[in-house]
Amino acid sequence: MTILVVGSGGREHALVWRLAQSATSTKLYASPGNPGIARLAECIAPPSPTPEGFLSVAEAIAADLTVVGPEAPLVDGIVDLFRARGRRIVGPSAAAAQLEGSKIFAKEAMRRFGVPTAEYACVHNLADALHALRRFPCPVVLKADGLAAGKGVCIVRTREEAEKTAEALMSGSLVGEAGRRLVIEEFLEGEEVSFIALTDGSHVVPLEPTQDHKAVFDGDQGPNTGGMGAYCDSRILTARQHDLILDRVIYPVIEGMRREGRPFTGFLYAGLMMVEGEPRVLEFNVRLGDPETQALMHRMDDDLLPLLEGAAAGELRPGPIRWRTGPSVCVVLAAAGYPGTPRKGDPISGVEEAERLGACVFHAGTRIENGRLVTSGGRVLGVTAAGSSLSSAIETCYAAVSKIHFEGMHYRRDIGRKGLRRWPALE
Repeated sequence: MTILVVGSGGREHALVWRLAQSATSTKLYASPGNPGIARLAECIAPPSPTPEGFLSVAEAIAADLTVVGPEAPLVDGIVDLFRARGRRIVGPSAAAAQLEGSKIFAKEAMRRFGVPTAEYACVHNLADALHALRRFPCPVVLKADGLAAGKGVCIVRTREEAEKTAEALMSGSLVGEAGRRLVIEEFLEGEEVSFIALTDGSHVVPLEPTQDHKAVFDGDQGPNTGGMGAYCDSRILTARQHDLILDRVIYPVIEGMRREGRPFTGFLYAGLMMVEGEPRVLEFNVRLGDPETQALMHRMDDDLLPLLEGAAAGELRPGPIRWRTGPSVCVVLAAAGYPGTPRKGDPISGVEEAERLGACVFHAGTRIENGRLVTSGGRVLGVTAAGSSLSSAIETCYAAVSKIHFEGMHYRRDIGRKGLRRWPALE
C-alpha cells in the first residue's frame, strides 16, 4: 500500500514514524517532508505547495491513501480536489475546514450547535472592535479570524493594551490578512486540554487527552507560539469529563455539520478550557495538533493505518485504541528569534546522542546544508519520550534535550509540570 503524508513538520514526522510500524506492508512518501522523515520515507518536493501540487505528487506515486498534516491545504480544498479525482484522503472538505479557517465561522457554529464556549463578539472593523471591547473586563482575548500559524491569539491585560492590539491585528501588521476580522472573547480561567477525535462523518474514535503549552516561556509567560511542548496522559481527564466532551462538543459538531450539508471527516481537534471541571471550547482545529501529535503517536500502541483507511472510506469502526500505560512528553526546541522571525542556518548537534537515551527526536524545522543538519524554521525539533510515570517521562525527555545544541536554542523547562502538581501522590 502506498501512503502519502502531506507536510514537513514534527507532526508529519510523528505520523510517518507511527505509520512505518504498521502491520500492513506500506511504501511511505512525504511531500515535501524533512531530513528526519527522509530516514523513514521518500520525500518529494511538490511543484507548488498547493492542493494541485500535492495532487500531482499523489498521482505520480499512485498513492492509495493521502494523510494531510497542516491546516492550510485543508482550508484551500485539497480534500475536495482529491475526492473529485477518486483519490482517498483523510481530512475535511474546504466547507468543513472553515471550523479552523475562520474563528468567526467556528464561534457561530458553536452557537448554532449548542456547544459551550466563552462569551464573544465578532467584529469587522476597528470602530466596532473598540466599541465591543467595552463589554469585556480585562484580561480579554483577541483572536484573528483567519489562519495565523498559532500566533493569532492575544491575551491582553489592560484596556490600553487591548485597543493597541486590536489596531495592530486589524491593520495587518501582526498576522497579515488573517487579522482583518476579529473575535473578541471573555478570558476563561481553568486547565487547558487538547481533545482530538477521528471521524468518518458519522462514527467517532477519540484519542487520548493531551495538554499543549503555547506560551513561549516557563509559567505560561510571553507571547503565544504554535506550541512549545505537550504531554499525553490518561489522567488529564476523568471518565466523566471525557464523556462530557464527547456529548457536549464532539458529537454535536459532527451531527451539526452533517445536518448543514458540510459533513466533517478527518481529525477534529477541540482546544478546551476546563472551567470548574466543565468543558468550554476555545478553538477548533481540523487536523492533528502540533506538538500534541508527537506525544500521541509516541504513546499509541495500535496500528494507525486501519483507522485512517476507515475514516477516508466512510467505514471507521468505533472502538478503543490501544495505548501504552505510561505518559509521553514532547519538548520543542526553538530557534533564536522564535516566535518572531527565526534565525536559520545554525548547525545542529547531538540528535543521535539524544536518541540513544531512548527519546524520539522529531524534526520540525530542519534542512541539510553542505552535508550538515541545520535549523530552517522556528520550531526546530520535538524531543519526545515516555516513562512508567509522568515524572520519569519528563526526566528522560529533558536528559535527551540536554544532548542537543544549536546556537540560540531555547525551550521551556516546565513541560508536564502542571500534571506533576495535580498528581503528586502518584508520581
